[in-house]
Amino acid sequence: MYLTQQQRDLRQQVREFAAAEVAPRVDSMEADRRVEQNLPGLIARQGWIGVAVSRQFGGLGVGHKAKTLVIEELSRVSAATGAAVQASQLGTAPIVHFGSMEQQQAWLPQIAAGECLPTIAVTEPGSGSHVLGMESTARRSGRSYVLNGRKCYVGNSHIGDVHSVVVRTGKGRGRRSLSAFLVEADRPGLSLVPYGPRHGLHGFSFGELVLDGCRIPEANMIGEPGDGLDVAYSSSVLYGRPNLAAVSLGIHQAILDTTSVYTGKQHRYGAPLAALSTVEQRLGQMRGAVMSGRIIAYHAAGMLDGGESCDAELVNSKFQTAKWVIESAHMAMEAHGAAGLLPGNRIERLQRDAQHMWSPAGTGDVQAKRLAEGVSGCNEHLPWSEVLAASLATTCDGMVPDPVLSNAGAEAHA
Repeated sequence: MYLTQQQRDLRQQVREFAAAEVAPRVDSMEADRRVEQNLPGLIARQGWIGVAVSRQFGGLGVGHKAKTLVIEELSRVSAATGAAVQASQLGTAPIVHFGSMEQQQAWLPQIAAGECLPTIAVTEPGSGSHVLGMESTARRSGRSYVLNGRKCYVGNSHIGDVHSVVVRTGKGRGRRSLSAFLVEADRPGLSLVPYGPRHGLHGFSFGELVLDGCRIPEANMIGEPGDGLDVAYSSSVLYGRPNLAAVSLGIHQAILDTTSVYTGKQHRYGAPLAALSTVEQRLGQMRGAVMSGRIIAYHAAGMLDGGESCDAELVNSKFQTAKWVIESAHMAMEAHGAAGLLPGNRIERLQRDAQHMWSPAGTGDVQAKRLAEGVSGCNEHLPWSEVLAASLATTCDGMVPDPVLSNAGAEAHA
C-alpha cells in the first residue's frame, strides 16, 4: 500500500480538481439524468486517461497504482465521473497491448492529450460474461471487413471517439473465432441506440452500439485474426477489474464520510446517533471494509506495475471491493433511516451507484469462479499479468517502459 511522493502529489491534485470541477456538476447530473458531455473531456485534458500510457506516446507513464488513485479520488465525488475515466482507460488497453506500432502512434498520443476518448465494446445482450457466445460478426470483403451486430453496456458509448469492438470472424465457438477492430465513431454503419437513464451513475453513458454493414479497412484490426478473445480478456483482467475496484473504493469512502457526518449531527436521546451501539458498530464495519479494500486494491495494482503474476489479486480486488461497498451502502441506508430514501440525499445516490459495481468486468459470481479455478488448477492459459509482464513492469525509477506486446507473444500464450 506504500505510496511514493509522486503518487501522493497526484492524489492531492486529483482531489483538488474533483472538488473544484466535478462536485459543482453532480446535482445537475443527477437532476438531468443525461450523458455528461463535457466533463470527461476536461478530465482527459489533464492527462489522466493516459496515466499508465508510456511517455513515448505522450502519456504520464506513472503506472497502474497511480491510475487507481485517479479513479478513486474522482469516484469519491462522483462515481459516474470515475466510471467514465476508467472506461476510457479500459478502451486504451487493446491499443497499448495489441495495437501495431502504426496504431499506437496514431491513437495513443491523442488519447494521452485528451483529444480522443476510446471505449471497448465486447458485451452483447445474449452473451454477457460468456464472451464466446457473442453473435456479432465481421466478414472480409476485399481489403476491408464488414461488421454487423449489436453491443451493449459500452462505457462512454455516447461520447467515445473510437471503439475497440470484438466480433466473430471464424466458424465455431473456439477461442480463435473472435477478432478485434478499431471502429471510429463516425464510421457509416455504426449508430447509437438513444440513451435512457439507468438505475445509478447518472451522467455516465453505458449504452448500445449497432453495427449495420459497417465497413472498416483491414488496417483497423487490432492484433491478428483470432486475437479477439485475448483482447477482451486481457483488457478485462488487467484494466477492468482494478479500475472498478478503484471506483468502488471511491464510493465506499464517500459512504463512510457521509454516514459519519449524518450520524454525528443527528441526535437521539440526548446524544449523536453515532453514539448508539448499533450505529457505532456499522461505522466501524464500514471503516474496516474501506481500509481492507484499499489494501487489496493498491497491492494488486502495485504487483501489476512490478510485472508480477497477479491475475488472482486483480480478480479479488474487484470481487471484494464490490461486495463490501454494497454491504456498506446497505448499512448506511439503515443508519440514515427514512431520510436515506429521499431523492437528493447523497446516501441515496451512493447506494444506487454502488449497485453498479457488481456486474461489469464479470459479475461477482464470475470472479468467485475465477478464484476457484486458480485453486483447482483449471485455468486455461497463463495469467495475463505474466503474458504481458514485459509491457507492464516498471523500472526502478518508477517509469513505465514502452508497453508494446508483439503479436508473436500473444499468439504463444493464447
